[in-house]
Amino acid sequence: MADLTNQPDATRLIYGLRDTGYNFNTAAADIIDNSIAAMATEVNVVLELRPDGRKFVCFGDNGDGMDEEMLFAAMRYGAPARSNLASLGKFGLGLKTASTSVCLRLTVISRKLPSDPLAKLAWDLEYVEQENEWRMLSEPVTADERDWFEELCGEKGTLVVWSKCDRLLSKEYDEPGGSQEQSAIRRLSERLREHVALIYHRFLDPADTRERDVTIRVDGVAAAAWNPFFPARAEQVLSKEQQLLEVEMEDGSVETACLKAWILPNQRDLDAEEKKIARITNRGQGFYIHREGRVIQQGGWLGVFGAAEPHTSLLRVEFDFSHKLDHAFKVDVKKSRILFDPALEDELKRRLQPAYREAGNRYRRRERDAAVERGIDHGSANKAIGNTPSTKKPSVESVDPATRVATLNNNRGPSIKLRVPVETNVNPKSMYVEAVDNITSGNLWEPAMRSSAETGFVPSVRINKYHDFYQKIYKRAAASGYAVEGIDLLMWAFAIAEQNNTNAELEPIFEDMREEISSNLKRLLREVPLPDDDEVMAREGQA
Repeated sequence: MADLTNQPDATRLIYGLRDTGYNFNTAAADIIDNSIAAMATEVNVVLELRPDGRKFVCFGDNGDGMDEEMLFAAMRYGAPARSNLASLGKFGLGLKTASTSVCLRLTVISRKLPSDPLAKLAWDLEYVEQENEWRMLSEPVTADERDWFEELCGEKGTLVVWSKCDRLLSKEYDEPGGSQEQSAIRRLSERLREHVALIYHRFLDPADTRERDVTIRVDGVAAAAWNPFFPARAEQVLSKEQQLLEVEMEDGSVETACLKAWILPNQRDLDAEEKKIARITNRGQGFYIHREGRVIQQGGWLGVFGAAEPHTSLLRVEFDFSHKLDHAFKVDVKKSRILFDPALEDELKRRLQPAYREAGNRYRRRERDAAVERGIDHGSANKAIGNTPSTKKPSVESVDPATRVATLNNNRGPSIKLRVPVETNVNPKSMYVEAVDNITSGNLWEPAMRSSAETGFVPSVRINKYHDFYQKIYKRAAASGYAVEGIDLLMWAFAIAEQNNTNAELEPIFEDMREEISSNLKRLLREVPLPDDDEVMAREGQA
């Protein structure tokens, strides 16, 4: 075999390239990349649904435009490399593979000067299948296409039209072009606008001088930049030295990437409008990778740290690199993913670990402060006790609030009279267990008789808020997520066992026991400090 040229099967390959992993948003962004690379200052995207169910997506820009020869080269699969290697285009495949991931027909119309004729070429996958050749279509510009060009591009630029959109929506509708399909198109438009707001936030923000200004409209509405780092309120915590990351290339040269770590405020410290801007979620934490100013990866820790979890939801990392590091980071065709070398992962972890720890610390600190502000929640224990009538406890004959005497039937006999704290008109949700600030004995707890009215008293327990056990153990439990309910149930069980097994003769003995236990706990906890951030973090890490 003298000639080893082995042409790919046109039909199988051009259809196979539809499944390269794009979704509508990433496909549309690839087309917008080309507009920005062509120095456009305005990009317009329109999603059109015809009454008969036909769907079109049009991208128009006022960029440099192309003549016939340039258009032919751009439409080639594996188009020539751009003269400006720093442009957002990369492999010469995006225009074609992104488009055909959504549609069966891609049409491009362009011109460089207002006086030039419009150049037009199209890829139609069904035509390629029919001819089984890599053959484009060259057809006259239609009236619709001319109107779209004038409306979306102006006098010069490039218009990309997706038609025969068989993959634009995820389902087929019983009524093509009907209200349900119209709603689906509107949702698609809104999601694209949100996607563009993040991906091109540096280009869309006039105050951001790192990139030139570009206006991107989706169905006539301009996308407003969404900066995920919320610089108005967030804090950048890496030093200038830590922000520069040198990466050695295969040829021995060194290129520099930039790194910033932003810790956002806790949601509890934001008003309603700021919460909308910050959008703090588990999925929002992690790396935001910028290639040539354009976001290609949003969120996630890329193997540097573990899975996303609430305590680190305040940390977002701005990672910035140029096209010169494409090979080092293994940028994919869609420009939507990078891979870190293991050595680079280790270095990133070393630099970011303090910020990662501090973000968790701030989250926990605010949650703990909020728990203290709210007070410790004893509702779970009260609910559990109220829903468990089978527990052993004394039955109450009567209670005299004036004399603080309760008459009980317990294990010591009928009509046992005891002096106990008596409380009326108690909140039903805190009937059985409540922390109070008026236990004058200084003991950790005391049995009580409580009612939500003037009658119907039930055995209960009052817990001393000022005892060291409450301040140092209960608060740690509340801040760290330990089960306050378990401690509450233990305190209630002690108090009820006392009421069920005492009489006038034994009453002082039980009181002495409470005093001794409370005093011993104070001694045991004397050297235990009140909860601080580091100690709370350590305990949570063990949980």
